[in-house]
Amino acid sequence: MKTYLRLDLFFSFLLSIANCSSTNDTIKIDTPVNTEPSKKLVIPIINEASGIADSKTLPGHLWVQEDSGNPAQLILLNHNGKVVKKIPIKGVKNRDWEDMALVGNQLYLADIGDNAKVAKEYFIYHFKEPTSSTDTVGNVSVIRYKYPDGSHDAEAFLIDPKTKNILLITKTDTLSRVFKLTYPFAPSMNEAKLVGTLSYPYVVSAALSPNGKEAIVKTYGALYHYKQKSNESLETYLLKGPFKSLPYHIEPQGESVTFSATNSGYFTLSEKGLAAAVNLYFYGRE
Repeated sequence: MKTYLRLDLFFSFLLSIANCSSTNDTIKIDTPVNTEPSKKLVIPIINEASGIADSKTLPGHLWVQEDSGNPAQLILLNHNGKVVKKIPIKGVKNRDWEDMALVGNQLYLADIGDNAKVAKEYFIYHFKEPTSSTDTVGNVSVIRYKYPDGSHDAEAFLIDPKTKNILLITKTDTLSRVFKLTYPFAPSMNEAKLVGTLSYPYVVSAALSPNGKEAIVKTYGALYHYKQKSNESLETYLLKGPFKSLPYHIEPQGESVTFSATNSGYFTLSEKGLAAAVNLYFYGRE
């Protein structure tokens, strides 16, 4: 998150250049993305956005979460950049929320960050997506898990819509590792299984398209796009690749990405960092 941010940015930038040069000539995106995104000033400012999801119950709005030290709440953000409301979440703690996903009618919040790598267990909360009349989120379910080899700092996860398995992507390992939580989940404790490694580190967010056939993995310096071939599982096409670099405007501390609910493009949102303002970016498909 904030620890070693400058080092993260430097190495992520170098790796993004290396990966782009090795993949751009071999992979094509069927629906190209505009290289210049739309830009909306976020008002009032959201200081530490760490995860976003495009709403299904409230079209034209995003759900936003902030990371550690902030209240356990959802922020509803209009696509035009206006903060509409904040919704408290009962019975949970924001230890280090780092990513968000909307799968079906369930909104998932991932309390998976661990800069110091000292946590013994991690949590993924989920509940029915709020509506315009929701003032407080209750009835929250939790998936608890641990790693087989100790603690890890993760800031990204993906949920396979077919299998319901959860893929966790670490941030600060030499290369980002991918661990899997296999569905159905135990009501007490689950153990994440190592299933592979990506070719780059410093992953800070990930997103899956509404149809489950595309994934974006985000580092501080790049967005990597993966596409399903035939009927591959999410795990297979994420780990086997190949991938392509997507257009991305470097942000002060960009830790959030999501596809639009209509699959018309993708949004990114940054923490404030040292910037004077925060902007919501949208990259539409051509």
